Amino acid sequence: MTPSAAPLDHVRPEVDRSIREFLDRQRPLFDDPQLAVLLSTAEGFLTGGKRLRPAFCYWGWRAAGGGEEPGLHMAAASLELLQASALIHDDVMDASDVRRGMPSVHRRFEQVHADSGWHGSAEQFGEGVAVLLGNLLLVWAGEMWRTSGLPAEALAVAQPVHDHMLTELMCGQYLDLLEQAQGESTFEGALRVALYKSGKYSVEQPLRLGLVLAARARHDWIDRLCAQYGTQVGIAFQLRDDVLGVFGDPAETGKPAGDDLREGKRTMLIARALAEASDVQAQAVRSLLGDPDLDARGVERLRSVIEDTGALAACEGMIKRYLDDALHALEQAPIDETARTALAALAVAATTRRT
Repeated sequence: MTPSAAPLDHVRPEVDRSIREFLDRQRPLFDDPQLAVLLSTAEGFLTGGKRLRPAFCYWGWRAAGGGEEPGLHMAAASLELLQASALIHDDVMDASDVRRGMPSVHRRFEQVHADSGWHGSAEQFGEGVAVLLGNLLLVWAGEMWRTSGLPAEALAVAQPVHDHMLTELMCGQYLDLLEQAQGESTFEGALRVALYKSGKYSVEQPLRLGLVLAARARHDWIDRLCAQYGTQVGIAFQLRDDVLGVFGDPAETGKPAGDDLREGKRTMLIARALAEASDVQAQAVRSLLGDPDLDARGVERLRSVIEDTGALAACEGMIKRYLDDALHALEQAPIDETARTALAALAVAATTRRT
């Protein structure tokens, strides 16, 4: 098993198949041509993706002794619908123009409105459709989870974990908005957002879902593994996302260079840069960060400050420490050896990715 590809490659085909099967079940409800566009947009948005969340769920299931089970693939794949819902809503909240190299959903429908010459505000129409489509995917994520075919006993035991994950996601989105609105850039605030906005629902809770579904009970060792491995990988995952949001290659990330800087994201990069910045550097950050019209020159200026203050190197160091701690905890866990190898590879893949 190669460290970076095999755990994802093992899961991805079944996730893709499960999503297609579920969407095909919804198709009769969208016979009306005016509604069909919602389903086709959802299908397009759900195509591709890293499938990390289902992978953590699947290998959590295997870690606790679960075997190959079609229902588990369907339940794990439901996390992709949850992710799609969160991304669509996130793009509205951040006024993002691009997602995965294509216009974001609200911009796409804004353009449809404008091109059609319809009444009212094209911008408001686009945002409204995006909110509705995000809500629809959230509803479908719950339906896909409930109707996955897994035993009712297993689903009942895992349901509190599932519910808690959704609540944490919404709280994380609020904390992200709050950090931007308050204009604070503290280490504590940035770490809290990294954990709640992405870390928990990307790694820790999908892993816990798989473990609990297979074990059909909550155990102390499950909670320890999720806290010591899942939380650490989750934070490192979001820190990597923050780095890519500033320094990532648009051809790989699918978003414009420096998009997080235009959106005014108060990440650990910014918190560390401001903590070490000179007066001139701090002034540059405060005047440029969050400017929606930030050009390439402004992006480069902010990147220079982040690098020159040591913030980038510090964040890379944090990612490595979180990853090392997670892998150490994984070595101590009483789990299936094949799953241990896969989870180690997933941790590396999640924290060293370029997209």
